[in-house]
Amino acid sequence: MTAPASPSVETVRIGNADFPRRRLISGTPPLERLANLSGRDGRAPILVKRDDLTGLGLGGNKVRKLEFYTGQALAQGCDTLIITGAVQSNYVRVTAAAACAAGLDCHIQLEDRVAGMDAGYRTGGNVLLDRMFGATLHHLPAEASEADADAGLDAIADALRAKGRNPYVIHLGAAFEPRGALGYILAAREILDQIAQAGVTVTQVVIASGSGQTHSGLLTGLRLAGSSLPVTGVCVRRDAVQQQARITQICGNLGRLIGRPDLVGPDDIVVTDRFLGPGYGKNSPETWGAFLAAARQEGLLLDPVYTSKSFAGALAMADDRDAMAGGAVLYLHTGGLPALFAYEAAIDEALAAAGPGPQPGQ
Repeated sequence: MTAPASPSVETVRIGNADFPRRRLISGTPPLERLANLSGRDGRAPILVKRDDLTGLGLGGNKVRKLEFYTGQALAQGCDTLIITGAVQSNYVRVTAAAACAAGLDCHIQLEDRVAGMDAGYRTGGNVLLDRMFGATLHHLPAEASEADADAGLDAIADALRAKGRNPYVIHLGAAFEPRGALGYILAAREILDQIAQAGVTVTQVVIASGSGQTHSGLLTGLRLAGSSLPVTGVCVRRDAVQQQARITQICGNLGRLIGRPDLVGPDDIVVTDRFLGPGYGKNSPETWGAFLAAARQEGLLLDPVYTSKSFAGALAMADDRDAMAGGAVLYLHTGGLPALFAYEAAIDEALAAAGPGPQPGQ
């Protein structure tokens, strides 16, 4: 498949460097106030940045990242995107969609990270969309490490090069160039403009912290814009010690990438594993409670992997009067909704445990 012509790529100045970008988002995802979950029993207002509405391939935060990975791939004349992720990864689903939009092929490596799931988990939700977008699927066993996953990507790339193809690899490891985080440097400015237009005071930002580029990009972007707004990353895969080290590494790499290594200091990097629960792709009663509260009291859909945990963190932050100091929580909704249809059995159990209607105290 031939890559589209270069006019689809623009050059964007970020910090002290220029980067190729292919626009994948049309319009600006809104910033909304949660009317029913805000302000009760002394709870601070909660605003939601709706990055679940970024559009391409059913949206999510990964679309912003793919603008820069796709832009770089096209600028280099590549014909294929290669990426790795969990079986129900939103990142690989959006990569497959971005490849279609850019006229590229896509190879996806699916990692079996979540034990005990039924057959629907491996065929429905994001996996169904991966196949609809025409991606070639590869599989990695449960015991594989992050380094194994990246080595697997390189092996796929080598096999394609042997056939005369020119692939672009999106690695998973924190040591690799965090080009996708550039999307959230731009998003930070967008969010600050929306806060100013709304005329509200935000004192905390809460975000899911997984692979780390969204967290690192937003934090770096806020500091680049001159904002000291604190960002709390809610761990969804690793404990707080591991995640803090990961975000520190990515922020350092990102600062060097844009020629501004001075932006993010150690005190800026805040993570919590209070809502990690049983681990990646698994939920506790508290995170299922947040999942159902959003649906039943706001009509807001979350996913069982990232946003159920990070929204539980946002609710807890909003209830902490000392932390909020009279301001609002801004919650970044990173999407992930196709995974709902692969977690039907787990959601059924949560619904049965919760019973009908809104739950007291939510």
